[in-house]
Amino acid sequence: MNGYTVLVVEDEQGIAGFMTAILKANEYKTLLAKNGAEALMYATSYCPDLIILDLGLPDMDGLDIIRSIRTWSQTPIIVVSARTHERDKVEALDLGADDYVTKPFGSSELLARVRTAFRHSALRNTSSGGDISMFRTGELTVDFAKRRAYIGDTDVGLTQNEFRIVSLLARYAGRVLTYDYMITNIWGPNVKGDNRILRVHMANIRRKIEKNPGAPEYIFTEAGVGYRMTEGDRS
Repeated sequence: MNGYTVLVVEDEQGIAGFMTAILKANEYKTLLAKNGAEALMYATSYCPDLIILDLGLPDMDGLDIIRSIRTWSQTPIIVVSARTHERDKVEALDLGADDYVTKPFGSSELLARVRTAFRHSALRNTSSGGDISMFRTGELTVDFAKRRAYIGDTDVGLTQNEFRIVSLLARYAGRVLTYDYMITNIWGPNVKGDNRILRVHMANIRRKIEKNPGAPEYIFTEAGVGYRMTEGDRS
């Protein structure tokens, strides 16, 4: 599996089945929401790497979902819609959608749009930390493109959320990131203020990357505030 999770928001069973089947066949993990309420719940609970969104949902307009998600996340959003009016496309893109695909569409086009969205997301993420693709400090290497972290030449085997935490800290190495900032970026606003989930993940990360988790050399705790990655080299 490539590690990417895609949330498909589509109430038409045939189209939803088509998209999820194509994505799974190309090794993407998928979540399926059949209405807007489910979409927002999945988006905040699972923080997918990409959202494919139909605008015509039974309980709310997809534009409202874009508007809501963009208040806390820059997760790539690809709109797939039967609406062909230019006004709808412009509004969706102005609200923060990354792409707009008009129904009907084929599997090749869908996959091409997905790959493009991930490329743009990777560039946006690395540029926020100085346009970097690799971060190194001591024996620790964070490879943003491969979504892997290494101690020496050994892949430490971070989970998806563990890598998100490490990569976020690496992009802002030397700066203290508050608990709330990290939690919102990793898990969304619904768990804001609950530091326990972050502490559990951090304990697991330290067991994997630190020689002595009790005396870390890479990720430091700023008591009562947050965490800080030691400064390193970017490339």
